[in-house]
Amino acid sequence: MASPATRQELIDHCLRRLGAPVLEINVDDDQIDDLVDDAIQFFQERHYDGSERMYLKYKITEDDKNRGRGPGATKVTGITTTTVSENVGITSEFKFEENNNYIKVPDQILGINRIFKFDTSTISGGMFSIKYQLFLNDLYYFSSFELLQYSMTKSYLEDIDYLLTTDKQVRFNKRQGRLYLDIDWAAQETGSYIVIDCERSLNPNDFPAIYNDSWLKKYLTATIKKQWGTNMMKFSGTKLPGGVELNGRQYYEDAVEELREIEEQMKTTYELPPLDMIG
Repeated sequence: MASPATRQELIDHCLRRLGAPVLEINVDDDQIDDLVDDAIQFFQERHYDGSERMYLKYKITEDDKNRGRGPGATKVTGITTTTVSENVGITSEFKFEENNNYIKVPDQILGINRIFKFDTSTISGGMFSIKYQLFLNDLYYFSSFELLQYSMTKSYLEDIDYLLTTDKQVRFNKRQGRLYLDIDWAAQETGSYIVIDCERSLNPNDFPAIYNDSWLKKYLTATIKKQWGTNMMKFSGTKLPGGVELNGRQYYEDAVEELREIEEQMKTTYELPPLDMIG
């Protein structure tokens, strides 16, 4: 099928591009499954069509507050050093403690852009905020207020808000699956929500059009070819009937060169510029 819509159709498409069923592709099914998983992971983490920007909301629980306040702190043994002074060794051990001030995030989250503000600013939020009063008293009809003046006033208020209401610090590492929130957990209300601006990888089972991506098809075909060459190199020099000699190394070297070009295309065409996706 020229337009694969499932995992197996993608595998069959790549095998046909390598010569199947005319040629026997000497790659095990388990090896192919591993290559498909690796190719999809690479596509999700690097290709701009492999992920989406979305907003997740999280409901703060009492357990989160208790854990973040510190009673559940995890003791971590620090660095042990030895200082040598006049042939006398002095060993010093430093111990650190780390609070469990984090929430678990789904495995599909690739990066965190930011967390929306936890508290409401008196400048921009609430009925008695400056913004609300500006609308109430000065914008009762549009012709009474210059839009340029209104835009300048809003910019000025945002500057004040930025200086007086600092953003909370967050830390995130995908391999940990933890979003650390450096906030005053005691001041948070149980049942309140936080909104996370993040990047989530697309699941091809939910969005089967991923299987038909032109870059992914070329990349998976080249990786299968490389594995084929790796397998065939074990039989280098073997004579087949008719005097044909297996040349797995040529398959391998050709695939390596193809992968180099395909990955370079990813960097120059499909990959987004590197950004700070921590917060």
